[in-house]
Amino acid sequence: MKFLVTGTAGFIGFHVAKSLLERGDEVVGLDVINDYYDIDLKYARLATMGIAREDIGLNKLVQSQSYPSYRFVKEDLTEKDELLELFKTEKFDVVIHLAAQAGVRHSLTHPEAYIQSNIIAFLNILEACRFYPVKHLVYASSSSVYGSNEKMPFSTSDSVDHPISLYAASKKSNELMAHTYSHLFEIPTTGLRFFTAYGPWGRPDMALFLFTEAIMKDEPIQVFNYGNMKRDFTYIDDIVEGVIRVADRPAQPNADFDPQNPDPGSGVAPYKVYNIGNSAPVLLMDYIHAIEKGLGKKAKMNLLPLQPGDVPASHAEVSDLIRDTGYKPETSVEDGVRAFTEWYQEYYKK
Repeated sequence: MKFLVTGTAGFIGFHVAKSLLERGDEVVGLDVINDYYDIDLKYARLATMGIAREDIGLNKLVQSQSYPSYRFVKEDLTEKDELLELFKTEKFDVVIHLAAQAGVRHSLTHPEAYIQSNIIAFLNILEACRFYPVKHLVYASSSSVYGSNEKMPFSTSDSVDHPISLYAASKKSNELMAHTYSHLFEIPTTGLRFFTAYGPWGRPDMALFLFTEAIMKDEPIQVFNYGNMKRDFTYIDDIVEGVIRVADRPAQPNADFDPQNPDPGSGVAPYKVYNIGNSAPVLLMDYIHAIEKGLGKKAKMNLLPLQPGDVPASHAEVSDLIRDTGYKPETSVEDGVRAFTEWYQEYYKK
């Protein structure tokens, strides 16, 4: 199978591309390599995949020095013509679209970035899949779409009409756009609502990275909602396994779909949405204790109120993921955090 994986200089995209290559697939990776966070970390991810920084140029496919079936292109998805040309030339079987502007808090101060990267870029991906059809389009949504919902666990059959950040609204918009293209053009699309992904090579703006960095420097960590948070932390290997299992199973119309009582997570079109979460929420304080254990150091804490756009708890309902793919994420926080702290100390030579 020939895959396009967008966002391959990013956290999840890097791991997904690596796993596909290791099982023998052909992959074209794509990323714009923006400066939302440390670009050196992004280039380091690419380097581990055999893509040399000095070889990368805009709209130029670079052959991996480590994987014969991997090529990388630096490209801006808001540039539609270049993307259409890539699709025309490469004739992809499956697209896994993970590129996006991430971050709930960043969306409060940089809203335009989310319209460009999450709406316009996604429209261009859909258009490319329309004109150069693929067997399946899988794309990243987010647990943030559940917004102010309080019914737990969060289910893809629940309404998600009350987002509380522009980031969440952009991901909800992606699901609506995907459904429209599935309906009009019969493009099989599957959205994946990720629940707090973490692990080695993770994002520096996420709590695990920020906490680890501060603890190593003997600086206080910023603990929001006074520590009264619960998150469905999901280890990167579990995320990747879920992504690939779903990608291998193109979305199908729901034969039992009832238009009088519509299920938001499926439809009469080849459209589906899944949660990918551990389905075992963990108290933020327990997460911090796992980091302390992994580093062998105690954290200093500044307890602060809940931040705008944040939700106090998340919990994924994953029964349909288990039913359809036979897979349930299950790596414990203790094991996952230990793997991250070991990677962090090795990468930064701490």
